[in-house]
Amino acid sequence: MADSSFDIVSKIDRQEVDNALGQAAREIATRFDFKGTGATIEWQGDEAIEITASADDRATAVLDVFKDKLIKRQQSLKILDASEPRASGQQSKIGIALKEGISSEDAKKISKLIRDEGPKGVKAQIQGDELRVSSKKRDDLQAVQALVKQQDYDFAVQFTNYR
Repeated sequence: MADSSFDIVSKIDRQEVDNALGQAAREIATRFDFKGTGATIEWQGDEAIEITASADDRATAVLDVFKDKLIKRQQSLKILDASEPRASGQQSKIGIALKEGISSEDAKKISKLIRDEGPKGVKAQIQGDELRVSSKKRDDLQAVQALVKQQDYDFAVQFTNYR
C-alpha cells in the first residue's frame, strides 16, 4: 500500500480577506463613531493593507473592526503583521503586511516536533514554503495534525492535499 500524505501550509484566502476588508470599509463608512474622522481601510498593492484616520485611537479602532470581520470569516489573525500607528501629516496611518508561507526555520521546527513527538514511521520533508508529511498509516497522520494544531506558532497553519 502506498504512503498517505498531507501538506502543512500557511496560505491566505485572498477572497475572504478582500470580503472582510470590504465589510469593514462599509461598517466604517456608516458607523457614527467614525463620522468626520476620515477613517479608511484599503489595499496597498497585493500584499498590504493601509488604514488611515485622523487620530491613533481611531486608526486602532478601524484595525479592530477589520480583525472582527476576519474572525467571522474563519481567517487567522496570524496572517496580519500590523505596524504601530504613525503620524503622516494631519493623519495617523497603520500599515498591515499579509504573511504567507512557512519560513525555513519554522519548517525545521515543525519537522523536529514531528520527529521527536510524533508517531514512529512518520516522515516530514520541507518543500519550499510548505511541509509534506507522509506515513503508511492514516491514523498516524491524524495524530500529527492534532500535535501541530496544539502548538502555538506565530503563523497560520492549514492542512491540504490529504491523500
